[in-house]
Amino acid sequence: MRRARSGADARAAPPLPPPPPFPASAPALSVNLLAMAEGRGEIPPQPPRRSSPAPASKRPCLRPPPRGPGPGPGPGFPNCRLRCPESLLDCAAKAVAEKWAFERVEERFERIPEPVQRRIVYWSFPRSEREICMYSSFQCRGASEDGPVTGASVPAGSGAAPGGVSAAAGAAGEGLPFRRGIRLLETGCVENVLQVGFHLSGTVTEPASQAEPETTHKVAISFDRCKITSVTCGCGNRDIFYCAHVVALSLYRIRKPDQVKLRLPISETLFQMNRDQLQKFVQYLITAHHTEVLPTAQKLADEILSSNSEINQVHGAPDPTAGASIDDDNCWHLDEEQVREQVKQFLSQGGYYGSGKQLNSMFAKVREMLRMRDSNGARMLTLITEQFMADPRLSLWRQQGTGMTDKCRQLWDELGALWVCIVLNPHCKSEEKSGWLKQLKKWSDMDVCPLEDGNYGSELPNITNALPQSGLNQDSLARPRRTVFTRAVEACQLHWQDSHLQRIISSDFYMSPSYQREGESLLFNLQGLPLWLDHVPTACARVDALRSHGYPREALRLAVAIINTLRLQQQRQLDIYKHQKKELLQRGVTTTTNLEGWVGHPLDPIGCLFGTLTETCRVEDDSTMDTGDAEPKPPLYHHVPVWGCPDGSESYLALALEVALMGMGQQRIMPEGLYAQDKVCRNEEQIVARLQEMELDELLVQTLRKQALLLLEGGPFSGLGEVIHRESVPMHTFAKYLFSALLPYDTDLAYKIALRAMRLPVLESTAPASDVGHPHHGISIVPSRYPRWFTLGHLESQQCELASTMLTAAKGDMLRLRTVLEAIQKHIHSSSLIFKLAQDAFKIATPAESPPDITLLNVALELGLQVMRMTLSTLNWRRREMVRWLVTCATEVGLRALVSILQGWYTLFTPTEATSIVAATVMSHNTILRLSLDYPQREELGSCARTLALQCAMKDPQNCALSALTLCEKDHIAFETAYQIVIDAASTGMSYSQLFTIARYMEHRGYPLRAFKLASLAMTHLNLAYNQDTHPAINDVLWACVLSHSLGKNELAAIIPLVVKSVHCATVLSDILRRCTMTAPGLAGIPGRRNSGKLMCTDKAPLRQLLDATISAYINTTHSRLTHISPRHYGEFIEFLSKARETFLLAQDGHIQFAQFIDNLKQIYKGKKKLMMLVRERFG
Repeated sequence: MRRARSGADARAAPPLPPPPPFPASAPALSVNLLAMAEGRGEIPPQPPRRSSPAPASKRPCLRPPPRGPGPGPGPGFPNCRLRCPESLLDCAAKAVAEKWAFERVEERFERIPEPVQRRIVYWSFPRSEREICMYSSFQCRGASEDGPVTGASVPAGSGAAPGGVSAAAGAAGEGLPFRRGIRLLETGCVENVLQVGFHLSGTVTEPASQAEPETTHKVAISFDRCKITSVTCGCGNRDIFYCAHVVALSLYRIRKPDQVKLRLPISETLFQMNRDQLQKFVQYLITAHHTEVLPTAQKLADEILSSNSEINQVHGAPDPTAGASIDDDNCWHLDEEQVREQVKQFLSQGGYYGSGKQLNSMFAKVREMLRMRDSNGARMLTLITEQFMADPRLSLWRQQGTGMTDKCRQLWDELGALWVCIVLNPHCKSEEKSGWLKQLKKWSDMDVCPLEDGNYGSELPNITNALPQSGLNQDSLARPRRTVFTRAVEACQLHWQDSHLQRIISSDFYMSPSYQREGESLLFNLQGLPLWLDHVPTACARVDALRSHGYPREALRLAVAIINTLRLQQQRQLDIYKHQKKELLQRGVTTTTNLEGWVGHPLDPIGCLFGTLTETCRVEDDSTMDTGDAEPKPPLYHHVPVWGCPDGSESYLALALEVALMGMGQQRIMPEGLYAQDKVCRNEEQIVARLQEMELDELLVQTLRKQALLLLEGGPFSGLGEVIHRESVPMHTFAKYLFSALLPYDTDLAYKIALRAMRLPVLESTAPASDVGHPHHGISIVPSRYPRWFTLGHLESQQCELASTMLTAAKGDMLRLRTVLEAIQKHIHSSSLIFKLAQDAFKIATPAESPPDITLLNVALELGLQVMRMTLSTLNWRRREMVRWLVTCATEVGLRALVSILQGWYTLFTPTEATSIVAATVMSHNTILRLSLDYPQREELGSCARTLALQCAMKDPQNCALSALTLCEKDHIAFETAYQIVIDAASTGMSYSQLFTIARYMEHRGYPLRAFKLASLAMTHLNLAYNQDTHPAINDVLWACVLSHSLGKNELAAIIPLVVKSVHCATVLSDILRRCTMTAPGLAGIPGRRNSGKLMCTDKAPLRQLLDATISAYINTTHSRLTHISPRHYGEFIEFLSKARETFLLAQDGHIQFAQFIDNLKQIYKGKKKLMMLVRERFG
């Protein structure tokens, strides 16, 4: 009887043949063991067993174990490989230890010699550090992962790392359990290591630190068939991965197997004891641990002594060191509860605090397990998916009808793609696939399961069912609901039994016979190379599955067959287009046959093929395993010839480049929905980033040039063809890469591609689809409907980046600059982006330490002028910046550019901009110095500026009059003309504030009478109510009165009636009155005017009218305030009456008038007793 093991997905062992008789010698048994490990069942049948067999856990042994700690002669000793080949016993023991449960060996052979048992137990421990690393860190990437790495034993004491792990491999990741475990091992912290059967124990001492004292942890590891099945450590670590102490003990056993005391399972030792020895053993054991085991020992003793107890009904007894039973699953230890808890914790953080990175690392760990063909990969992914489906945010998002965040959406996409890999395992058993299918359907049928296109409704079509948008409303409800698991469910229906497919993936030299290569074939191309005609994303999913499950060679073979198929399809499409080209160009119609784009597809077919092909070409550095979290270095690639290529001219790296160009250049309709569109852009940028990591050589440039020409000639099947659909995905990002890559090798081709890709038909009124200078071709299926392109802003910015790249490259080449400029003016429709291009061109054209490039400066100016025209009649918050920049640019170009914009200002600027910014900047001293103008040139520029100023003043006197006067100061005729324009407009279109401003300007310039006239005109437009004592025009009114007073009595008499008519605020009037009673401040320097220095009398004209108006205003304001006064304003009101009394007293009978006024208030407002009491206290 053996203890149960966790896990439910180990591969079932083949049926057991009848056990053979006990062989005469260990070599004979070794032969039988080897045959058993290889699955050969031709073994003589065993004689009938006794009716009462001995319990499986008690194995008889005829001779005592050898003395000494070592495992006996074999590969475990130093340098034994150099001395002799492995013995037959070790070969057989290694194979059996890896593939068969020990109980199966026991059942096959009645008696097993002790040396054979020892070698099986010895080889049953994991032999590869790569597997230990996989279960103790998130990242573990080997140099060449061509399959499961089982490793080999290492010469004792050599310190080498079998799985490729170097003790000094990278300083990054020192805090990870694997790196810490290596450090503990290398510093001698592992002691007391003992292997008893299939159980390893030892102590690991954690050195003292500043915060913690030295601690020693007991570590126990159980293993079976080269897999660790359970771990226990006294440190109490709770994590998905093994702690550093488990790592240290495991690596000790792998690196120093000869230093580990090896014993057979404890049941074998007990079997050799007599009764007295057994009693002594039990009593000593209880004595040593009596506080822990005494209750359990007494309970077991009672049950054994009871004849009817359950324990006496079972033969044998459990042995934790005896290995696994036949029925136990064979899989690595994985703490399921910790997986659930950590995924739940990461999801609860909503993608913040690095949780998204941690979840992606868990997905990468699943892929790593799959590649090692570890059954825990599917098990771990199931646990992760259960927590994803239990995420409470799913219900919330569904109820609110909102989409999940991009980070979360990308995690769901990876989850769905991983399940496709799982179910496409080429060696998956049918019962496993059935179980996964059932579970996937269950998840997919849940209401909260996210949809594949990222929407929580069926209003938008899926990219796999792209239909003409005209039928959107009718067909959207009829489309099936596709979740993130739908593709995995569909993949469950795929199989690997196709004979053609089997031959493709199993041989590098599978070709058709030469005599069968004439004519069309669905299986081979004209060169006899195999094709795989399948839905491209599905075919690529097969490649990904092969690669993910540790079959890289098979994945490469299928990838090459897919690329050969794509080549053939591309050539056939080109032939079809050549026959239809004339008709298509005449009709100007295109229909896209690629309803499902490969870039942005949920299965990422292009990325899959590219990654599969480049992986075999990658040059690794010295450290063969990366367990750190440092930034990865850019990969280095070299050419690897395609295996089985007839002429040897093909390279996997060139194929990777070619298939990436095919996929990126595919013409495809922009999918519906924000997420699907964003995914297209993001996937495109990811592929381009990977392409940019490749250093181009002659072969790659040849591939690049060939594919670029095919894309240009590809017609409606290519996104760079002459004819494209109005809603085709733009090629700007792709073309920018092609342009930069081709420019050093084929300049004409680079510009041809970039110029053709500049188009953005979705924004064109007539859907253009051809090169600059050629007629437009193309038509929209629904020309009247403006499509919902959520990523349009991003696409326009990419279009701008492409144009900027071309401008930079064309610097100094007038012809190319002109061509690029025409393309920009034709295809870019955003003023902000054109302005950015203009700024970029200006910056490139005016380097700090060299003379400017005049051709590029002219391009910048042209673009700036276009921006001015585009934004002239629209609102743009950057308009002032654009205007100022244009003047700066024109200044750099020269005098003629400035004269041109001044003369044609009305097509570029508003009158306000033209006068306040353009003309003012042009006439500034800095501009004159910058251009180094002589007198005639300054006069020409000044004349243009004055003409502009007068034109603007005529068109918009309200906003331009003052600027026009300022600009015309030095020209008398122009100044008089501007002043007359102001006078003519004053009575109709100008406000009092504008007139006051111009009046103050006139006074400042020494024209007081003109200032008085303008101030008088301003007063006629003003109206100050009784309660507007803080009105902004008060200072202007006071200034106008002071100006009038300074000019003389006549001017003051002229303005006072205007003041009385316009101002009804008592406090303002009283302020004006006091100022006018003072001595006049002077006559503003007017010849012939003299100031007598006498105070003006308020009882005589012209101040009598102002005094009466002020008193009347106080009376009216008093009654108005008393109508709605509150007690908290009583004090303020009393102060107001005090000011009123001061004004009343300026009249001869003022005190009488004021007393009558107060008496009148007391009579009228006698109901306000408290207020009237305050009035009496102050005024009697």
